[in-house]
Amino acid sequence: MNVQFTDTFTKSLKKLMWHQSKSKVYKFYSLFRYDISNFFGNIWKFRKELRNHQWWDYRFTLNMLERSLTIMEAGISTKGLEVNETKESKVKAMRRALELLRNNKEDSYITQAELELGELVIHDWEFEEVEGGNYKLVDKDTPEEKTHNRRVFERAKQIEDAEWKELWEIFKGTKNSKKYGKKYDGTDMRNWWD
Repeated sequence: MNVQFTDTFTKSLKKLMWHQSKSKVYKFYSLFRYDISNFFGNIWKFRKELRNHQWWDYRFTLNMLERSLTIMEAGISTKGLEVNETKESKVKAMRRALELLRNNKEDSYITQAELELGELVIHDWEFEEVEGGNYKLVDKDTPEEKTHNRRVFERAKQIEDAEWKELWEIFKGTKNSKKYGKKYDGTDMRNWWD
């Protein structure tokens, strides 16, 4: 067997050695060539999420995840070099995760429950005067309306809990997330690299 090395192989080997060297020269070069422009590019991509950040708000974390996943999904679906069997499964899982994140952000669970069970019964507010010049809210709901509204709110909570669980199942992966081919379901965020 005759093994030959071409010029491109030796050039790429030298480049790889330079990238992996412990020398600070490449790190310095990389800082100005790639890292600074990438930093400002990321500030631009995540500007809305950064502007709305509050340390106490968990939604910021979900908004950052949603934005990052949106960028990743667009990249994999348009620029991905992967075979279609696995790529389409990943893109489908990412799109479902994005849908669940948007449902959480928009808090659309009551709307979903109303589509299943019927709209909430909401009356105009009416106040009546009580002693001492104070007012109290008049309860106009019938027992049937109260029962219906309670069922809608309970169903909304069930939908929210189910979608929250589904979101993390997508990120965590299912039993078919390790099998590639026709059975691969695209879940497990650790497999979403291209």
